Amino acid sequence: MVDRILSEIRQEIANLTRKTEVKNVGKILTLADGVATVDGLSRAMYNEMIEFPNNIFGIALNIEEEIVGVVLLGDSSSLKEGDEAKTTGKLLSVPVGMELLGRVVDALGNPIDGKGPIGCKSFLPVERIAPGIMTRKAVNQPLQTGILAIDSMIPIGRGQRELIIGDRSTGKGSIALDTIINQANINRKGLAGGDPTFRPVYSIYVAIGQKNSTIARMIHTLEEFNALEYTIIVSSSASDSASNQYISPYAGCAIGEWFMQNGMDALIIYDDLSKHAVAYRQLSLILKRPAGREAFPGDVFYLHSRLLERAARMNEENGGGSLTALPFIETQAGDMSAYIPTNVISITDGQIFLDADLFNRGVRPAISVGISVSRVGSTAQVKGFKQIAGQIKLELGQYYELSAFAQFGSDLDEKTKIKLARGARIVELFKQASLHPKSVENQIMLLWMMKNGYFDAIPVEKIPTIAVELEEYANLHFANLMVSIASKKMLEESEENGLNALAKEWLGTKDIKSQ
Repeated sequence: MVDRILSEIRQEIANLTRKTEVKNVGKILTLADGVATVDGLSRAMYNEMIEFPNNIFGIALNIEEEIVGVVLLGDSSSLKEGDEAKTTGKLLSVPVGMELLGRVVDALGNPIDGKGPIGCKSFLPVERIAPGIMTRKAVNQPLQTGILAIDSMIPIGRGQRELIIGDRSTGKGSIALDTIINQANINRKGLAGGDPTFRPVYSIYVAIGQKNSTIARMIHTLEEFNALEYTIIVSSSASDSASNQYISPYAGCAIGEWFMQNGMDALIIYDDLSKHAVAYRQLSLILKRPAGREAFPGDVFYLHSRLLERAARMNEENGGGSLTALPFIETQAGDMSAYIPTNVISITDGQIFLDADLFNRGVRPAISVGISVSRVGSTAQVKGFKQIAGQIKLELGQYYELSAFAQFGSDLDEKTKIKLARGARIVELFKQASLHPKSVENQIMLLWMMKNGYFDAIPVEKIPTIAVELEEYANLHFANLMVSIASKKMLEESEENGLNALAKEWLGTKDIKSQ
């Protein structure tokens, strides 16, 4: 009996395997405003995830000689000084994939919309190196916003970074909503058409420091227009911690990069990076990082450059996908020369400036033509716009220049009066109701009518109403012509003849004669 027991003990000892687990463990020294100072993490790496009790994680942002500054993610109210912290050897990652479409997630990719778990199988690091030059391709595919003034004069291409800048309450959010809704409209039409070459654009909207009511209203609007099914919302509201607001744009970018890596096209909107810079400044000053110009941390340029550089269009060898970025910046009294605006202007491929004076005069979208520019330009523009829009933009620019002088004098020559009348009608044509993006064929048709003088006899104040009526008339009575323009995305002789016939028939119904 004793021998049998000894034999079993010897067998168990022989089966034992020695396994040593090394953990780098430290203690929280100080805890304030979502930032923990930890002692003892001698092997912590920059941007490494640090694990705390109660399944709370943080990111190591300051690696000093004796201590590590850790930015805490999520609710850290249960932590206290003296709690244990240990390294994980992992970078912060977020779930990615098609499963996220139609969902609202927080800065860590956790669902907050009450629709249950998401079940993503793939994860990507939040911080990644931007694609290199050799893996990129020239931006030459258009991304239609559905906003006539932008698509005709300031074209945006897939893979571009176009800054939307302006004062508070000048319509930046409306541009975001219109663009997302327009992508959903194009996706539905393209996927239903059965074209194997059609590439849908999936939208990611990152809300940084927005009020919860504003985010809820935007989600309701997207649901109302059936656009949420092609959209992912990453929310870090004003009530969230500064650390969540800091990490949310990078999390959204990682979600968008998954589409780009898998040969698809994605659009990401950062609303807005001014609040992102404020959140980062808050974290940096708590971490005792040196403050630089205008009391901001000196590396705030790197904060946004490493984010926006990740937007790109990849070449065919690397999947051919794209990630288009529309960062928002809020100015104070239209001051574009401030620190953060100049930083982001220098990083991006152009800017759309929304003028508060134009907005208050009822010009909406309030786009300032003189300051707004797309550095990609007509390379990424539909050919139909190239045929028409150049002249329209020139006439609009002349109108703004002449109108500034015309208000001081009453004696104007006939040529100047004609230019002012044409410019005033172009301004009215570009006025567009929010949440009503226009299709490419309707935009081309309206611009062609303006270019060829069919709006010249119409009273200026009636132009917006008449334009909507013309769209409805063309889509109802000239459906084949509009389909032809939509498929070719340009005007050949047959389309121009059709537009002439449309103009004459429509003018007959309105009892208006063209000049």
